[in-house]
Amino acid sequence: MELFIQHAVDIINDFLWSKLLIVLLIAGGLYFTFGTKFLQFRLLGEMFRVIRESKPKAKGSISPFQAFAISMAARVGTGNITGVAIAISLGGPGAVFWMWIIAIIGAASSFIESTLAQIYKIKDGAGGFRGGPAYYIQQGLKKRWMGALFAVLITLSFGLVFNAVQSNTITIAFENSFGSSRLTVGLVMAAIFAVIIFGGVKRIAKMSELIVVVLAVLYVGAALYIILANITKLPEVLTLIVKGAFGYEQIAGGTLGAALMNGIKRGLFSNEAGMGSAPNAAATATTSHPAKQGLVQSLGVLIDTLVICTSTAFIILFTGAYKETGLDGVALTQAALGMEMGAWASDFLAIMIFLFAFSTLLGNYYYGETNIEFLKSNRAWIWLYRACVLAMVIFGSVTSVKLVWDLADLFMGLMAIVNLIAITLLSKVAFAALKDYLKQRREGLDPVFTKASIKGLEDVECWDGKPGSL
Repeated sequence: MELFIQHAVDIINDFLWSKLLIVLLIAGGLYFTFGTKFLQFRLLGEMFRVIRESKPKAKGSISPFQAFAISMAARVGTGNITGVAIAISLGGPGAVFWMWIIAIIGAASSFIESTLAQIYKIKDGAGGFRGGPAYYIQQGLKKRWMGALFAVLITLSFGLVFNAVQSNTITIAFENSFGSSRLTVGLVMAAIFAVIIFGGVKRIAKMSELIVVVLAVLYVGAALYIILANITKLPEVLTLIVKGAFGYEQIAGGTLGAALMNGIKRGLFSNEAGMGSAPNAAATATTSHPAKQGLVQSLGVLIDTLVICTSTAFIILFTGAYKETGLDGVALTQAALGMEMGAWASDFLAIMIFLFAFSTLLGNYYYGETNIEFLKSNRAWIWLYRACVLAMVIFGSVTSVKLVWDLADLFMGLMAIVNLIAITLLSKVAFAALKDYLKQRREGLDPVFTKASIKGLEDVECWDGKPGSL
């Protein structure tokens, strides 16, 4: 049965990723880049300024930074460590270049989807907000069926399959380092996870804010140590990456396509730009203007790939571990760290992966919950969803690496198609919001948005200018 599923998934993924999605992601990203007049470059400083608005505007609400932390919790995980290693092992060093490209153009896609999530968000009845692609598809495009389709896809993808990917990586890392039983680790992880998810989104925001920042600093610090210790290899490594992306050897050997496809797949899995996941977190923030959260999430894409994924790539390439045979995924990254920093570093990475992936479980879980609420506002469905999530965490802890990652690619691809169509059709609303934001900034104001700021938003639930409506 597993072989049959694997074969079917391989066929569908080959079509999605070698043809359809690469065109949609690059074309969409370029369209949004030109439409925002290269916002990822000209507004980089503004992104950092906005993220410092870290205090919630009202008691119990979620700040822009906390919303950023929830989305980063989902972004920063095994994709940054295992995913990058898989991309290099399958596509060579050139895959790193294409990861960079998809992140740079994807930052504009992330701005569009996250700004739309803020504009079309709704009140959740507990003093906060909910939103995301399902919500802006229903309200902006007036297509409930399409919103429901996305809600099902993201719930299956993030809530179930992606969480299996995270637990799979954790248990393999612990087995490699400590000889631990994968099932035992999976059961312990599921038990801890259950305690947290029953605490609600506010607890998720607080946990994510703490875990993501600490882990990112530690991991990037380790990468910087390796780079500085081998700084003379930097020109060689950069040449490897560029040649691998465009070199004659790759064209002649037929591996150029592998570098392109794996770089884009693993880049998207990690930074999620245009996929429609981060907008679910972006919508929860209490902010004075939708474009602020768009800018914050764009920064998240750049940090995720250009800083954290690049850290993994440099750890692997500077140490030469990618030349070793029989190493793949997390084992490759562990071996690379061990070569440079000693055997203890592999064990340290296993613990770090546990925490990285655990923070991702939190973000992934929330994405599914908010879309369950969209489909059916019934607590019984939430409880059923929670049970299924815990079951998938346990399933992922013992199943094969290839199947869970290929299933993740499949659902990720289907999600991205639906979302990219939606945000392209609604992009003019986000462009107008950015224009309104920049106009107020030029006037020296802290931008404030109301539904009257843009024509055609009379029916949106929030942004009427009254206290508590933001």
